[in-house]
Amino acid sequence: QVQLVESGGGLVRPGGSLRLSCTVSGDTLDYYRIGWFRQAPGKKREGISCTSTTDGNTYYADSVKGRFTTTTDNGLKTNYLVMNILKSEDTADYYCAIEGGFCPPIWDLEQDYHKWGQGTQVTVSS
Repeated sequence: QVQLVESGGGLVRPGGSLRLSCTVSGDTLDYYRIGWFRQAPGKKREGISCTSTTDGNTYYADSVKGRFTTTTDNGLKTNYLVMNILKSEDTADYYCAIEGGFCPPIWDLEQDYHKWGQGTQVTVSS
C-alpha cells in the first residue's frame, strides 16, 4: 500500500520561502511521477508541478514558474517543493500525489492521480 505524507506547511510572510516535503512509502512502481496541487478556499484544485522521477523532468504552472522548484531525494523517496517569493495568493492547502509513468503532455489533471497525501496548509500573510 503506497502512502504519501506531506509536511512543511505553515505561516510565512509575503516574499518569504517554505519547503514542503512529500515522502512516499510502500511499494511503488519503478517509474512514477509526483504531482503537487493546491487548493485555496473556495477555488478548484490547481496543479502546480509534475516531476517524472525517472528522468527528472519537471513541469510547472505559469502561476509558480520561476518561484517554485522541486527536487527529489530518491534514497529517501521524498520530493520537495521549494517555494520562494511567496505571495498572498499562494495561500492554500498543498497536496502531493503519485501516479505511475511519466508526466503526460497535460500533466495537471487531478483525476489522473489516484493516490494522494493528506495535505499541508500554507498561509502567506503579513
